[in-house]
Amino acid sequence: MNSIDLKGRRAIVTGGAQGLGRAIAERLQASGAAVHVWDLDPAATAAAGTWPAGGPAGWIEVDVSDPDAVAAALDETRAGAGSAGVIDILVNNAGISGPNMPTWEYPVDDWRRVIDIDLNGPFLVSRAVVPAMRAAGWGRIVNIASVAGKEGNPNAPAYSAAKAGLIGLTKSLGKELAGSGVLVNCVTPAAVETRIFDQMTQTHIDMMKSKIPLGRFGLPAEIAALVAWLCSEDCSFSTGAVFDLSGGRATY
Repeated sequence: MNSIDLKGRRAIVTGGAQGLGRAIAERLQASGAAVHVWDLDPAATAAAGTWPAGGPAGWIEVDVSDPDAVAAALDETRAGAGSAGVIDILVNNAGISGPNMPTWEYPVDDWRRVIDIDLNGPFLVSRAVVPAMRAAGWGRIVNIASVAGKEGNPNAPAYSAAKAGLIGLTKSLGKELAGSGVLVNCVTPAAVETRIFDQMTQTHIDMMKSKIPLGRFGLPAEIAALVAWLCSEDCSFSTGAVFDLSGGRATY
């Protein structure tokens, strides 16, 4: 593992209790950051017992689609961050895939829930943390989008639309904050084999794999490595950018 220096930085990773979010949280911690995990899964607290020595700085059960819950979680995180209460890094990772079916059959409630978590969630959390980052003159926001947001996956209309929206949010916010010391970027992985596959049909999983020239799914550690760099001072001239991690599926 290459060394990335995040010493003295404090981070929030949403959906950080398991899967890709967990890999990101552990990589940021290994790089020296104090990591606060926000996760809706009640098992998040139990997962704390399996964390590497030193553990995350805090665990909060929060629904990122609820603005009041986000505000309360941020207050709690800042209270646990010492006198400064500064959040330097935000990784918007929390997301769900929703069911796999054609758009004309897609349940309205499922559509709304996917959009709420995958798009509205990053908006609400970013909106909450940005003012303090601007005041501090430094910050890094990394949004976990998807190649589905660039290309659109059949039978995944809500997920594809939410991730496309997240790419757009990244570009807009990155330009708004340019010159403030706060950089906003996103990564667009192809499928990464985590528990999110439990929400998908095998047909959909096979379709995704067939589109990847490298012939395999991504590894959480591979995505976490890029995210860690995007959170660092070494990333200094990229904002509003989209970083591909698709095994050759997308090359633009």
